[in-house]
Amino acid sequence: MQGKIIKGIAGFYYVHVAGTGIFECKAKGKFRKEKIKPLVGDNVEMEVLDPEEKTGNITAILTRKNALIRPAVANIDQALVIFSVDKPRPNFNLLDRFLIMMEYQDIDTIICFNKQDLVRSEELGRLQEIYKTCGYQILFASAAEKEGLEEIQKVLVHKTTTVAGPSGVGKSSLINLLSPEAQMETGGLSEKIARGKHTTRHSQLLYIEEDTYIMDTPGFSSMYLMGVEKEELKSYFREFGTYEPFCRFQGCSHIHEPDCGVKKAIAEGRISSIRYEDYVMLYEELKSGRKY
Repeated sequence: MQGKIIKGIAGFYYVHVAGTGIFECKAKGKFRKEKIKPLVGDNVEMEVLDPEEKTGNITAILTRKNALIRPAVANIDQALVIFSVDKPRPNFNLLDRFLIMMEYQDIDTIICFNKQDLVRSEELGRLQEIYKTCGYQILFASAAEKEGLEEIQKVLVHKTTTVAGPSGVGKSSLINLLSPEAQMETGGLSEKIARGKHTTRHSQLLYIEEDTYIMDTPGFSSMYLMGVEKEELKSYFREFGTYEPFCRFQGCSHIHEPDCGVKKAIAEGRISSIRYEDYVMLYEELKSGRKY
């Protein structure tokens, strides 16, 4: 029997089998010997031990399309990063860190700003302005007013999407609205094991419909750019690429060099100064080896 790991806690893996339900499984010892750790999102083969109690053993992990570093999940098609427009105000540096880490792991990202009902349209336009040159799709929503849900649902169809964002931005509220059936199903899982109640501490895959899953991950308040070198940082700012051919020096860092095409674009308002300031801060951080 084949299924997908939707949650892993304390050596137990919960495998969703379409049309059948969720099985509580242990992983065979061979994975430990081979130093392979099953990940949430893995497609697996399992043997059923008790069909009534829905228990089994994972016998094989099918080939992964990808495996993310943070969050540690597998077979992700895209990321939906959620920040609020107010209460709390968006932390652009933290958002840019997340975008860089998804670029580093070659994962497409959609930006969603929640709580749009709390601010005027001018503020929404300002946020759009900051990120419009980056090539990211930007969505606005309000979980409280149930606005913007259709647009989010459209981008989720037939994809496995990791949903991430800081605590307090309404991420859980949006997920509950997007997947009410999944919440009911995971509620049953919580009854099965008390550990399952602590959903915010663990990554969890929620089944929405056929070939459509969303990955709920713990809220983050900091993010270190693990594995990123300062010299390659500029390649993760998509909007820089258009203007780099106009730099006088090949390999320009876009910081101290004269006749820099990127700095000229910033001065002319074609690149957001907020994005550039974050770039300089992150470059200096990587240069000095500091961690955020």
